[in-house]
Amino acid sequence: MGATKLRTRVAALVSEATGGDVPAADVLGGGSLVALGVDSLGLLRLVDAIELEYGVEVELTEPGHRLDTLDDLVAVVEAARPDDAGGAAQL
Repeated sequence: MGATKLRTRVAALVSEATGGDVPAADVLGGGSLVALGVDSLGLLRLVDAIELEYGVEVELTEPGHRLDTLDDLVAVVEAARPDDAGGAAQL
């Protein structure tokens, strides 16, 4: 899956995790998820959605890793998922 498709899908997951309060277009625009309005409950829902959809483990408390932007989330998915050549993480 291309980086653009992955970014678009993760942005949609952010929007879904917030019940639509944070539009995917705003997430794609960049910046802090917290500043956009993602609260702690939304973040937990988002982590669950990413883990279920991509089969990766997202650790919120791992030292040195920030999960405050779309790019942070995409980097976690890209680093943890198998290659697109046959990995279960494809859309």
